Amino acid sequence: MNSDTIRASSATLLDTRASAKPRNMGQILRWGLLFFGGLLMIMPIAYMISTSLKWPHEVYNVNLIPDEPTLENYTFVLEDGRFYRWFINSTIIATCTTLSNLLFDSLVGYTLCKFKFPGRTLVFIAILSTLMIPTEMLVIPWYLMSQQFGWLDSYWGIMFPGLMTGFGTFLMKQFFESVPDDFIEAARIDGLNELQIWWTVAMPLVKPALAALAIFVFLGNWTAFLWPLIVSTSTEMYTIPVGLSGFGDEADVAWELIMTGAAISTIPTLVFFLIFQRFIIRGVVMAGLKG
Repeated sequence: MNSDTIRASSATLLDTRASAKPRNMGQILRWGLLFFGGLLMIMPIAYMISTSLKWPHEVYNVNLIPDEPTLENYTFVLEDGRFYRWFINSTIIATCTTLSNLLFDSLVGYTLCKFKFPGRTLVFIAILSTLMIPTEMLVIPWYLMSQQFGWLDSYWGIMFPGLMTGFGTFLMKQFFESVPDDFIEAARIDGLNELQIWWTVAMPLVKPALAALAIFVFLGNWTAFLWPLIVSTSTEMYTIPVGLSGFGDEADVAWELIMTGAAISTIPTLVFFLIFQRFIIRGVVMAGLKG
């Protein structure tokens, strides 16, 4: 190997190292930003768990690790019969509302996407316009309706405003756009009716959207506070967020008990998310492969 070849190889190696260095720096910067963002999101959860392990006199101590960790708060909350009632109420409301949204939002989204009828665009715009109305403006009409029909302090009274949402309809319609019309026509030729086509052909192709919608609706209803507080008139119908707000009085707030209940109530949401997240990831991967 002559000297010219050695020089050329050395120059190429130096260029490769020089070009790799900016890429490595950019990757380190991206990972650093992601780590910092993840840390910011985890800190409130860490302080919630930390506060749940503190005695009342330690609550306002900013130390993340309690000086004298205790499980007395968990014992008190779990032995309080009201918490189990609130937990059951939240589970029933969040589950029924999620199932209702998956059914009706997907039906309406499929109809608006795959059927051509007069006024379809107008109906879709009307549904989207509901997203622009703040929830606080709808509380009074909802309450008057609940009072008139006798829905106060009942599961139905808490659930009916969220049994179908404009966001869910929009989300499902957009995903049904990706379902080829040829599949629909082929199913019609095979003799399937429209409900069978919707259930056996279209729905399996939009599982990522269903998983995302289920997560959004379940979490939204599990953590809802304003409307359940207004429509519930007895502690037996309280959901977890409303019930936990009662751990206190005018003189003091038992933050350690509130954080304990909040820590326990996050377990179902984490389980729910872990169950459905794989469908979302699978949908993203499939979309990338198709692209």
